[in-house]
Amino acid sequence: MEIKRSGSQPSGKGPADYFTGTVRIDPLFQANAPARALGASVTFEPGARTAWHAHPLGQTLIVTAGCGRVQRWGGPIEEIRPGDVVSILPAEKHWHGASPSTAMTHIAIQEQLDGKTADWMEKVSDEQ
Repeated sequence: MEIKRSGSQPSGKGPADYFTGTVRIDPLFQANAPARALGASVTFEPGARTAWHAHPLGQTLIVTAGCGRVQRWGGPIEEIRPGDVVSILPAEKHWHGASPSTAMTHIAIQEQLDGKTADWMEKVSDEQ
């Protein structure tokens, strides 16, 4: 058993290659092999978002605060709020982030496949 105490893991900035706007990533857990799940709490300031991306084994988002948006490739933009759980299919191209006027925090859970959790693509334009 391992207990990771609140505040014991440093926060990080969302890399500009993968995010638009100000994003803070707080690691929560990373399973030891043979398990492959990892999780983080991600906070998006108003208007901040991910680039288009896909996860080889899918992803689960649990919204914990604020108001956000998520969109799968070719689908409508969906509003997400605290308590919503978003299940993203393996290899499904999508993005997620805050609404234009409100910050949003979610817990992101995904699994690694051959050491990789995401395939990053082009940034989401303001028009999109």
